[in-house]
Amino acid sequence: MNIWDENKLIIFIAFVVPGFIAIKAYELLAPARHADSQKQVIDAVSYSCLNYAILFWPISLIENSSVSVSHPNIYFFFWLFVLFLAPVLWVFAWRLLRQWSFVQNIIPHPIQKPWDFVFSQRRSFWIIVTLKDGEKVAGKFGHKSFASSAPSEEQIYLEEEWLLNKDGGFERQAEQSAGIIILSSEIRSVELYNSGD
Repeated sequence: MNIWDENKLIIFIAFVVPGFIAIKAYELLAPARHADSQKQVIDAVSYSCLNYAILFWPISLIENSSVSVSHPNIYFFFWLFVLFLAPVLWVFAWRLLRQWSFVQNIIPHPIQKPWDFVFSQRRSFWIIVTLKDGEKVAGKFGHKSFASSAPSEEQIYLEEEWLLNKDGGFERQAEQSAGIIILSSEIRSVELYNSGD
């Protein structure tokens, strides 16, 4: 069996590539745990078929016309759109749709964890992290800070470490500090305060 046979290669490109592109685009927008490869192939074929179902009318118009002969460049770019660009557009449309409140009454929000929801907004916060041993670590989560996202474990880098006063308020920035990284295994809770930035 020759996998490089032209017909087999065309079938593979047609029924796996658009779905695979859709899966990878969605993983970039809404990271999640990776499924096993067998399930991903089945999903890729399913999403490819869905792509063709949505585009059935324009595909049938193009294929039942003489565009492939009279305008080969248009024909080529049309199929480039169908195979590579449309799957990405459907992902953006689906993610946007899932964020509407009336849709969330039917299906869950695309972001699975509050951690990802909060930190994906790219807002600045004053943060107090209470560790499992009761110690409190405070700092500024700003534009140079970073929080991990799913499927990675929750970790946070605060660009500025701050010392707390006896009342639990932010007193001053720690001297010589270049920030602090806090691991999820040590975190009990995270308090967020508006920074005004």
